[in-house]
Amino acid sequence: MCLANKGFPSDWSLSWKVDSSSSISWEESRSPVVLEKDGRYSWSSTLRLPADQWGKVDSVTCEATQGSQTSLKQTLRRDQCPQS
Repeated sequence: MCLANKGFPSDWSLSWKVDSSSSISWEESRSPVVLEKDGRYSWSSTLRLPADQWGKVDSVTCEATQGSQTSLKQTLRRDQCPQS
């Protein structure tokens, strides 16, 4: 899940990048935008990968972009996640 907090959704977008060595299927869902008491907003985007696809992924990156500004990125590598 990628969370945007204390912002204005008309200015920002959240997107995902999935790095892998093969073609995989994944889906993204977005939460409703919530207006906070301070007049700013919170919203999130969730990436879902089938269990059989997760083993094919090298990393996933959430990217927050505001207009044409340089984006903010957070990357999670598969080897950073505990195995269940």
